[in-house]
Amino acid sequence: MVGYQLFKEANRESFQQLQVYQLAEKRLNEIWFIVKKWDEFTKDTMGKQIVRSADSVGANIAEGHGRYSCQDNQRFVKIAPGSLNETRHWLRLAYTRNLLTQEHIDRLHPLLNKFLPKLNAYLN
Repeated sequence: MVGYQLFKEANRESFQQLQVYQLAEKRLNEIWFIVKKWDEFTKDTMGKQIVRSADSVGANIAEGHGRYSCQDNQRFVKIAPGSLNETRHWLRLAYTRNLLTQEHIDRLHPLLNKFLPKLNAYLN
């Protein structure tokens, strides 16, 4: 029981220190600031979807880290790549629909590509 309590307290307090979480929070927040500038129709349709998928990446890392077993943690971390791919989907559509500039893509693309290997390393 003591080990369980220590795991619970350590995880609840330290997910913010994870490099993979920090990368998700910092980099994927850029999407929020881009979407925030879109018109109301676009924000209400595509904007909400892209922000939810991007936010879900970090949220799953945080939630998994607060779980009480490695298996629970891994289950949530395994969801994060799906959310990342969904974010990529929405970014592709946004670019195709002229909502994102090439500058946006040039800035976001390397960040997303860098993130998946870090996520996989954390999972392992």
